Amino acid sequence: MARGPKKSIEEKIAAKEELISALLTRAESEKRELEALYDEKKVRDLEMVSGLMEEAGLSPDEAARALQQYIDNRIANAS
Repeated sequence: MARGPKKSIEEKIAAKEELISALLTRAESEKRELEALYDEKKVRDLEMVSGLMEEAGLSPDEAARALQQYIDNRIANAS
């Protein structure tokens, strides 16, 4: 059974270029969606920390100092 006319090399090249272009477009779209998800997660995480600070009555400076002290203690204990 015949498969039809054989594609020329130019047609094969054009088809591959079209496929690659479509894949690159898809990859860029997926990257944008991934960045949006990262941004959404960052906002959610910041809202959680903000809620904890509010519950504890901590100002941003107080929270930053407490975190820095915690980090300093972990570094000192790891040595």
